[in-house]
Amino acid sequence: MVNIPNTFRMDVRAKIYAEYRSVDELRELLQQYRGERLLHIGAGSNLLFTGDFNGVVLHSAMRRARATREDDSHVFIEAENGLVLDELIAQLCDMGLSGMENLSYIPGEVGASAVQNVGAYGVEAKDVITEVRALAIADGSERTFTHAECCYGYRDSIFKNDLRGQYIITCVTYRLDKQFVPKLDYGNLRGEVGANPTPMDVREAVIRIRRQKLPEVSEVGSAGSFFKNPIVPREQYEAIAAQYERVPHFDQEGGVKIPAAWLIEQCGWKGKTLGGAQCYAKQPLVLVNTGNATPQDVITLAQNICNSVHDKFGITISPEVNYI
Repeated sequence: MVNIPNTFRMDVRAKIYAEYRSVDELRELLQQYRGERLLHIGAGSNLLFTGDFNGVVLHSAMRRARATREDDSHVFIEAENGLVLDELIAQLCDMGLSGMENLSYIPGEVGASAVQNVGAYGVEAKDVITEVRALAIADGSERTFTHAECCYGYRDSIFKNDLRGQYIITCVTYRLDKQFVPKLDYGNLRGEVGANPTPMDVREAVIRIRRQKLPEVSEVGSAGSFFKNPIVPREQYEAIAAQYERVPHFDQEGGVKIPAAWLIEQCGWKGKTLGGAQCYAKQPLVLVNTGNATPQDVITLAQNICNSVHDKFGITISPEVNYI
């Protein structure tokens, strides 16, 4: 058994852990371990292993990115699945290309961005993804998914639902803007940037904000944001707003998004611990491993938080993190 890399810093192991450096190597591994229980991971972020994994864990060492084409307004960048997402965004901002700067400092790799539809500060991966190339686990055939075929939703995609466990994403193509129009309406981002910001200015502001309230995964075990922000009917939001002053909210198609962090804090969970797991004192949307947390500590804490929010507000919040 070998240790599985994971940002929650859980002491978990797999029967086999293998990296590949090309699509052909990936095909060979799929053939070699056919019949075994299989799991493909990125950086091990956004995962909570509930115990050892009795099977094969695969990880990509493919980390290249290249421009494939451009038009008057856009440059299209094809990035391989193992490239760290934040490294790609830093390169794009250096080039003066925009569209992904609000996603800066999200832990994880390119492949996971297309599975999870990661998002931050008013931008989601789906806003810039044009197509996704993937390998079928069953027979090693390649398929290119259009944006529409990915069926993106809030922290969701076809790869998490109908095609879960059937494909491994190998490349993602992003559409970047040549002309910069900053998106600054989310949170306090506008107040963090000066006049006439560049993509790099926005990136640096996002990083400053995230560092102030989120734990460094290199220092504290976590999976980033643990819960999804719920979208509720407007009538339910208005009932809550009538009882509380200045309820943070964002109008969405079909309802109103209320930050899960606010709901959790109103229930008194901020900074509370259960065993070795803690609802992070600076940002209650995050659950952390204080050093000796077990998977069950985190699972129980998360469930208790969800129950409290439902009991107090009648709102169901659910984990963004995948339990393995």
